[in-house]
Amino acid sequence: MFVPTREEKCEAMEDSLPLHLCHVQKPTAIINRSHAFFHSIALTALVYYRVSYLFQDPRTRDVPTLLWLMIFASELLLSFIWLLNQAYRWRPVSRAVFPERLPVDKELPAIDVFICTADPNREPTFGVMNTVLSAMALDYPPEKLYVYLSDDGGSPVTLQCMREAWGFAKWWLPFCRTYGIKTRCPGAYFSALDGDNFDSWGNGFIAQRQMVEVGLLCSLYILCGFSWVLFIYLFYFITHDKEIIEMMIMLQGKYEVFKEQVMKAREMGRIGDKSISTCRDHPPVVEVIHDNSTDALGVDQAEMPLLVYVSREKRPSHAHHFKAGALNVLLRVSGIISNSSYILVLDCDMYCNDPSSARQAMYFHLDPKISATLAFVQFPQKFHNLSKNDIYDGRLRSAFALEWHGFDGLKGPVLSGTGFYIKRDALYGRSIQEDIDIMEIKQSFGPSNEFVKSLFQKYKPNAVNGQDSSSTMPPETQILASCAYENRTKWGEEVGFYYSVVEDYLTGLILHCKGWTSIYNDQPRPHFMGSATTNLNDVLIQATRWSTGLIDVCLSRFCPLIYGPLRMSILQSMCYGELAFFPFYCWPVWCLATIPQLCVLNGIPLYPKVSNPFFLIFSFIFLSSLAKHLHEVLITGGSIRAWINEQRIWMIKSVTSHLYGSLDAIMKKIGLREASFLPTNKAEDDEQVKSYQMGIFDFRTSTKFLAPMVSLVILNMASFVGGLARMIIAGDWDRTFVQVFLSFFILIINYPIIEGMIVRKDKGRITPNVTLLSAVFSMIFLSLGSIVLAN
Repeated sequence: MFVPTREEKCEAMEDSLPLHLCHVQKPTAIINRSHAFFHSIALTALVYYRVSYLFQDPRTRDVPTLLWLMIFASELLLSFIWLLNQAYRWRPVSRAVFPERLPVDKELPAIDVFICTADPNREPTFGVMNTVLSAMALDYPPEKLYVYLSDDGGSPVTLQCMREAWGFAKWWLPFCRTYGIKTRCPGAYFSALDGDNFDSWGNGFIAQRQMVEVGLLCSLYILCGFSWVLFIYLFYFITHDKEIIEMMIMLQGKYEVFKEQVMKAREMGRIGDKSISTCRDHPPVVEVIHDNSTDALGVDQAEMPLLVYVSREKRPSHAHHFKAGALNVLLRVSGIISNSSYILVLDCDMYCNDPSSARQAMYFHLDPKISATLAFVQFPQKFHNLSKNDIYDGRLRSAFALEWHGFDGLKGPVLSGTGFYIKRDALYGRSIQEDIDIMEIKQSFGPSNEFVKSLFQKYKPNAVNGQDSSSTMPPETQILASCAYENRTKWGEEVGFYYSVVEDYLTGLILHCKGWTSIYNDQPRPHFMGSATTNLNDVLIQATRWSTGLIDVCLSRFCPLIYGPLRMSILQSMCYGELAFFPFYCWPVWCLATIPQLCVLNGIPLYPKVSNPFFLIFSFIFLSSLAKHLHEVLITGGSIRAWINEQRIWMIKSVTSHLYGSLDAIMKKIGLREASFLPTNKAEDDEQVKSYQMGIFDFRTSTKFLAPMVSLVILNMASFVGGLARMIIAGDWDRTFVQVFLSFFILIINYPIIEGMIVRKDKGRITPNVTLLSAVFSMIFLSLGSIVLAN
């Protein structure tokens, strides 16, 4: 009988140990469930109050039935979305990893990095190059790292800047590896040095500084004649540190030269005699960026990740499917170049802030207990340019600091656009077996023999590195990047990223419905840092785009509450449903911001009297919602000011972006218009950035965004003054208190809008023309409403 030795038992135990552990946040879950229980009871009482009124004798009712039904419908929709939202709070979890259990470098799988950019004017090229360099500098075996940049603008300027970035990378990467630099985005690193933030220097620099400090201390002994040996050590420490400092200064000089070259290319707007192509009409370009030279640091091609520039063909006559189309082209092109098993997707402004993110993703992907069904690991989005007040809620606190943890407790979060490591097999949508019919495969994946062959293979060693790209780049890449390749295939429907304005949301939904799972990895040090929108115009444009995509999915056959429950858990379906229905907040917010105000001016009560027991029910629901939100803001590191800012921007988005996004999706559904996509502007305006940092709203945006919010504020001002007068003069405070208080609450939360209309005189104010137009809209609404109610 075989009896294993103690060493063999230990090895077997280590092999079975997980690479991570998942912890349920039990105290938080108990608080959330308790709040949901009591809040649900109050909502049930509210429904009873509204329904019972409808069964009263019509002759005794003092409120028109239509208005009562509209308010009741608004309250039901708010309650429905709130109920869906409770799924996030049912089982929040956090995760711990064990770095020492990760396999050695030679056993790690290869990773392809996909970076997408679309418009060099809205997405500054220099920032894009910083993202590329940070991805190349990931703490991962360079021979297993492949970086692809998708340039949807087809700009030769971007291609030239990629070549400049490659030249700088030959100095930057060895520097980061040698001294253990933590912040490997050169722009962020040198900015931190200017601010004397030595944390970004890395352990190597800190150790060297400590050595010098010890050496200086020893010099005191030398001056006292202690020992010539210590003098030798001191000389070594000082000269060694001097070499490091000199190298850093030299590197910063090269970085400035690199920056000048990129800026010069942008200013010229053309490379040689080749002008910038139009972003909607250009041929495919695929090029490996490299050369055969060895620089002063002795870096050759084998020590550098492969860098590939891809610009897919775009023609006005072919749909390009926005970001999802670009990602699917990268998926095909990379399939015949590197074919890595895992893919990191990054937006062009989301640089790698922690070089260990790739290894951390592998803690989950290589964990034998979950790897079989794990599709992707999602990292939170963090932003480097947020102000202390964050008046536009740019950090998306509720999602990344709270809800995604709850999502993680239900088989994992949704894809969140950027900062996720996804398994290539999950995107292919089906199991590829040796005996499968090739013609059937081609019907799904397209006619390319090289790409079909790659489906049966895994990672390809780096065959093109160090050679002339023109002779080694497969000609098939031009075909794979052409706009006609996907004709009569399943790309975007069953293969790759699903085609939608919110391709991340829809792809995540389908993957979870197919049985895949995901992980949310939130650690103290941000792994990825991006640029948040810092002006109201871009915030509202971005929210409109998201709303359009989400409502489009909600109205399709993939509606999570219909498509999901048969394929995944009801709680997970509720999470997806809450996201899909979120833009519908616009309808109850519009109703609650207009109907009670119109009624109070005409002496019509919509809520119970203060002396009525049901007044306590409405008060409890209102205070319970605000208190729970405030509690969540505080426990996630926010403040009361942040709580007010989130309330305000939610109202502003609801009456503008969510409304327009919903209407846009509905019109698209009935064929009145096509979907549109406009990238968020990352080119910062200094004046607007200054206002944002000071916590001052900049209202330089479209009138279509300003007019609704200003009109509602004026309407609520009139309602508050008129209702207050009615309470004082007529003594009707018992019946109208709730409606007057509602107007008062809306005005307090939206004080910056009042300030922008009346007080401010700067460029970022609300112009008198918009104020006058909004006042006319408000007067027309009040006049028509009063006439209708009088009849």
